[in-house]
Amino acid sequence: MGKGNRRNVGADQFDSSDTDSVSSTSTAFSELTLANETEHVNSLEFVLDKYIDALYEKRGSTREMALSGLVDAFEGHVPLTFVENKCITLLHQYINSVKRGSTKENCLASRAIGLLAITVGAGTSAHEIMEESVPQLSRALISGSDALKISVLDCLSVITFVGANDLTETETSLKSMWQVIHPKSVSNVGPLKRPSSAVLAAAISAWSFLLTTISSWRINPDTWKESISFLSTLLEVDDRYDRSVRIAAGEAVALFFELGILDISYNDESGIENFNDEVSKRQTVTYLQSMKAKISGQVYTLAMEAGGKGADKKNLNDQRELFQKIWDFFQFGECPEVSLRISSKQNILRTSTWGQLIQLNFLKRYLGKGFLKHAQENELLHDVFEYMVDKMESLSAKQKKISRSIDKKERNQQLKKDRRMAQARKQGHLIAQDV
Repeated sequence: MGKGNRRNVGADQFDSSDTDSVSSTSTAFSELTLANETEHVNSLEFVLDKYIDALYEKRGSTREMALSGLVDAFEGHVPLTFVENKCITLLHQYINSVKRGSTKENCLASRAIGLLAITVGAGTSAHEIMEESVPQLSRALISGSDALKISVLDCLSVITFVGANDLTETETSLKSMWQVIHPKSVSNVGPLKRPSSAVLAAAISAWSFLLTTISSWRINPDTWKESISFLSTLLEVDDRYDRSVRIAAGEAVALFFELGILDISYNDESGIENFNDEVSKRQTVTYLQSMKAKISGQVYTLAMEAGGKGADKKNLNDQRELFQKIWDFFQFGECPEVSLRISSKQNILRTSTWGQLIQLNFLKRYLGKGFLKHAQENELLHDVFEYMVDKMESLSAKQKKISRSIDKKERNQQLKKDRRMAQARKQGHLIAQDV
């Protein structure tokens, strides 16, 4: 859908009041009555249309403001009907903004692509989002700033998580992210620049989130030896990386244990692809068993690390808490269980595996303030975490009152209809008797 077919909105017509409209709409939405909800939805769609029009403007600051408004709207709402009609238009404009403009515009656009995929949910549209976005996102991972790389990593993980149709597509994105985590593993031109701690932690988190979609029976342990080895080096306590990197690496290692990659024995072939030959199988099993022992020791050390004088205490408690949970899992098979209230005692999201916990932590961070809204209304999250939402519980007191009134009215109408039909049948029976 080209620019010539769209209503032109000048930069002077698009000001900060439009951004305020989306913020105020978020508050207003929670207090809507069922009777006038359609009117307010149309109001939101009008604001979103203005933002879309502004994405065609030449002025970068105007596009940035529009992207910021769209991101806020898609965080705070799940405008599925609107997206169904505008998905491709939004996608193409977002991709254009990833290609051009400032770093701020690039970051906002990549975030907007991820939110678009989460909103449309799994299906044909999500797959198209992934297919069209991945080439440009992959290029941004190579040449972008640290801020852009972090935004793109999150986006790449999300759109593949939602849109991938098969293992090959998932592995392609995993490899792109691994190139950021461990550049030497793919370099044929000598040593590459080591990523910063912020980029490395984000890359491992995004990589682990996507790895949760791969079933254990589809994993060949021989394929993951390099990943396990490098993650183990990141668990070492040194000055190269901060605790955020060790925490991210710890979650990834816990997932490897849960998938059973480090628990295989020479005679165990259940659920594991065949090795090329007996020698390579024996070597791989021996190596993984030794890595299991090494990583177990690292996990125990990090769980017990003391914050002595001069020690870096930032995130120390988070580190100790996480690695204590991982240690308990290694020793006793106890997975950390999380119960998160969505709207009431009846609407509770629960996790009982490391994979689910990694998914929950990632999506909570990614959606930010909008997580609760998406947890209540987004079918994708309902499917991912396998829970149902009582939609009455998410309504305000006024909405519930109106809903009950509507239900009562419908019941009365049905009773009247039933009585009329009963009377008609009775009259018909009496007529038949007279005849």
